[in-house]
Amino acid sequence: MTRNRLTALAATAALAAGGGLITAAPASAAVTCASPLWTAQYFGNTAFSGTPKLTACDSAIAENYGSGDPAGVTLPKDNFSVRWSLTRDFGSGGPFRLSAATQDGMRVYVDGVRKIDLWKNVSTTARKTLDLTVPAGKHTLRVDYVAWTGVANAGFTYAPRTEATVDTVKPLAPAGLTAAYDRATARTTLRWTANKELDLAGYRVYRRLSPTQWAKVSGSSLLTSPSFVDAAPATGQTFLYEVRAVDKAGRESTGSLDVTAATVDRTGPAAPTGLTVTGDAWWATLAWQGTADVVKYEVYAASAATGPYELLGTTTTTSYRTDAPVNTARHYRVRALDALGNPSAYADVTGDGVDRTPPKSPVSLNSVVRAGYTDVYWQQPDGFFEDFDNGGSYRVYRSPGKTLDPAALTPVTCAEGSDQTSTGGGCHDLDMPEGTYVAYAVTAVDPAGNESALSAPLVVRTGDRVAPGPVTGVTAVPRADGVLVSWAASTEDDIERYTAWTGARQADGTVKWLSSTACREGTSDPLATLCGDLPDGETYVYAVVAEDLWGNALSPSDPKVSVVEATELDVRPSVTVTKDWSLGSTSHGTVIGGPTETGPSVSWRCDRTAECDSVEGYRISRWNAATKAYEPLHAGLLPVDTRAYTDTTAARGATHFYTLQAVRADGRVMGTHVWSCVFQDRV
Repeated sequence: MTRNRLTALAATAALAAGGGLITAAPASAAVTCASPLWTAQYFGNTAFSGTPKLTACDSAIAENYGSGDPAGVTLPKDNFSVRWSLTRDFGSGGPFRLSAATQDGMRVYVDGVRKIDLWKNVSTTARKTLDLTVPAGKHTLRVDYVAWTGVANAGFTYAPRTEATVDTVKPLAPAGLTAAYDRATARTTLRWTANKELDLAGYRVYRRLSPTQWAKVSGSSLLTSPSFVDAAPATGQTFLYEVRAVDKAGRESTGSLDVTAATVDRTGPAAPTGLTVTGDAWWATLAWQGTADVVKYEVYAASAATGPYELLGTTTTTSYRTDAPVNTARHYRVRALDALGNPSAYADVTGDGVDRTPPKSPVSLNSVVRAGYTDVYWQQPDGFFEDFDNGGSYRVYRSPGKTLDPAALTPVTCAEGSDQTSTGGGCHDLDMPEGTYVAYAVTAVDPAGNESALSAPLVVRTGDRVAPGPVTGVTAVPRADGVLVSWAASTEDDIERYTAWTGARQADGTVKWLSSTACREGTSDPLATLCGDLPDGETYVYAVVAEDLWGNALSPSDPKVSVVEATELDVRPSVTVTKDWSLGSTSHGTVIGGPTETGPSVSWRCDRTAECDSVEGYRISRWNAATKAYEPLHAGLLPVDTRAYTDTTAARGATHFYTLQAVRADGRVMGTHVWSCVFQDRV
């Protein structure tokens, strides 16, 4: 008898109506058996020929016909046959075991290739087991069974081998993964197509944020159905998911194709860290370290740690200043909010209201130094108003030398008239040492006695009433543009300027000092100056004195001052020209040499109408010492309406002599003007 067949025949009508797995139909009816059911064909012969007497769907091959024929079909009790076949997807394939038990004959085929052959009439059950590897994908199994005579039974199974030492084939990656995110529940529903592997143990679901590593989110146990609901953090971020299959040998597949789920943001930022409170008289300043994804912070305060807390305000920075009771405990908390208003946890701190905060240090120290006193000035940064108005002050310190020495500071007593305000002030120091270096520093002190750090130091060379010593190395060298007076630099450190004096030796040997303005300086040498007017061979005495920052200087008549004597060059022309210009006024410079001057210039007027009407033009000539003659500086005559001329060809460092002539048409000269100009090359 056939156990499967008896059950199938008893339930045929019900299964057919309800979509059951085991169905049977008469020979003439078409039967389609869904994989992995076997399609069973019953033949009344041993050659599997002709039309099957019955086609049925079997869930297994486990038949015991005894000495009769299969129930539900008319077959001879001997010499009949049954053919079972199925085509199914084996997934990734792998090692399988085929097991056959038969009386009488049985042959097993895989994709048409015979794998087991027990084809003989036997009186006892014959058995055969075969291990083989089935490739991935779809394959067809066929089992041919023949009952010749006597007892008839047939059994066949195929099953994957799941020993880890045998099964080295990973499952296929799951396919068809989808993700549906529900914003109301903040959950992601994942579904995928079930794997075809016969040795499938279950699935694992992984999640990550790009580019982080995958993390398993499906728990420690394998999923046995192709779906999963995940509650990813509601941070507004987009998560990636993949599913991996696991077989009974413990081997995990590669990941499925990734899917994404964009979450709703219901997660607040991290709580602020490092929250501190600093008391400053009537104020408390809260400060903390910021966190990511924050658009503002809320600041709360309460008189008791248990509350209730009052919202003081919000800020987009990582600090907050609020008024606070003096010497009274007050409790604060701060939390961060993101752009959607999601709050962080609170950070808490307690302040005691004690002012321990020193003011800011004064800045921008400056000074005015005179002989007998030094005025030190400074500015105070913002925030000292209330402190100053309620008893705050400044302290001025001084130490000797060019470097502020904290160990040698002396408090300075500021003299009367040293005005000070909340924004800065000054100190009139009458007690500083004269003629040396001191370093000043200033601090600000609040009413609670908190003193700021020292300001940046101000180094001052204090004033004195002693004139600098005599200047040495004075020399006087005659040149074509004057007398070059030079000297050695003073070794004293408070020199502001040098003054060169020109004097004339008197008959009694004394010197009459004429001027300190007849010498002109350039920019290239601070220890030299060019003195004199027209170099006409006169002898003069020269002296140089140093003046310090406080206006102290020796007189050129002081016996300690060194003097030098020099005779000018005589560069005057050897030809005398009579000056008879009476046509109008003239103007010219006698000494020039500034950096913007291009040469000696002259301007004139011609006011006498009768004479001026007969003038054809003007001629300007310059003395040439080589040819010993005045030579015109231009071709022909200057136009009659010309009233000025500049000699741009004149050389610096020389004295030039000129004539201006008004010339008639017949060549006669109506008037001659003569002048000279020292075009100095100043150092």
